[in-house]
This record gives sequence, C-alpha cells and structure tokens, in this order.
Amino acid sequence: MTTHPQGIRIEHRGAVPQVHPTAYVAPTATLVGDVRIGPRARVMYGAVLDAEGSHIEIGEATVVCENAVLRASAATADQPVRLADHVFVGPHATLLGCAVQRCSYLATSASVLQEARVGAGSVVAVAALVHARTVLPDEYFVPPHMLALGDPVQLLAPGDPAVPQAIGRLGFAATAFGVDASWTDRLARHERIAEVRVAEFGAHVNDRPASG
Repeated sequence: MTTHPQGIRIEHRGAVPQVHPTAYVAPTATLVGDVRIGPRARVMYGAVLDAEGSHIEIGEATVVCENAVLRASAATADQPVRLADHVFVGPHATLLGCAVQRCSYLATSASVLQEARVGAGSVVAVAALVHARTVLPDEYFVPPHMLALGDPVQLLAPGDPAVPQAIGRLGFAATAFGVDASWTDRLARHERIAEVRVAEFGAHVNDRPASG
C-alpha cells in the first residue's frame, strides 16, 4: 500500500483510485477501487472511500473530514457515491450509495443512505439521518438527530412512535441489499443481508496496492 500524499490507495476489481494533482489526500486516508478525487478536494485522516463494484466521485473543493466513510455498491444495483463541488462532509459521517449536490453541508456523524439525494445547499446537521431513497429539496435543513424519510421528505424525531412503520415502508433492505424478507421477520432479513455483504466484501481477497 502507498502512504505518500495520495493516501493509502488500493486496486480493487481492476480499478485504481485517481487523485487530481491539486487535491490533498491524507496519508492515513484509504481509497479503494474506482475512486475519483477532483481538483482541490481534501480527504482527511482516517477517511475511507470504498467504491466496491461501483464508483465514488468527489467534486472540486469538496472536503471529506476525519474518519468519514463513503461506500458505493453494486450488490443489487449500481449505487455510486457522488459528491458535487464545494460539499463539506464532517468527521465520522457515513455516506452509502447516495448523491450530494453542490454546496451542501453534512455535519459530524451525519448519515445518508442508499439512493438518497441531498439537494444543493442543503444541511444535514449533527447526527441526522437521511434514509434510503429520500430526496431533500435544494437548501433543505435536517435538524440535529432527526430522521429525514421519503419523497416528499418528512422529518421524524428518533423517539417518534411512527419511526418503525415509516422505515418499514421505505423498503430499505430491498434497496440496499436486494432482500425482500418481511420487515417483521428480522432473523431471515438480517441473515440474507449478511450473506449479500459477505459475497460483496469477499471480492477484496484479490485487492492489491495501487502502483504509482
């Protein structure tokens, strides 16, 4: 693995991370597979950008802070992670197979799940969650610790009794893992989810350090 100013870069499924000469990737940040870092982007210490069988695009002057995790997937459909220009991703944020439009701000520990879209100029505040297939309009604000769900979007507090039913209606397991087991049959659903990830992550056995 290379740990010079372009970070730890790993070839995965034949794809090698590409870093623009004006970008900065910290020595302990990890780029896996088809990851494309744009001009003047900054990827800070401990961040992990894993393209899996899809790809990750980081736009110009976009910042990915410490220990953030960006993961694309092709386990059920092509689910890239796309960050447009001037996006800020805070420490410990998690972005999975989603799209974030320009000038958006994702705060510390924010999460955006598969096939969600964050509109331009939006804010996902500290520890807020944008659930799968949710669409945030431009300049939308998700308050701290809140859940944003659906299209059109609705906001729910974590303790709201409507949360379990609302999440169940989203079909998260089908979107993220192609699993259609009943929401109430958690053992079967979680077993199948684990099997999907075991198969997807098993491809890493052939990873190797990226040259150059």
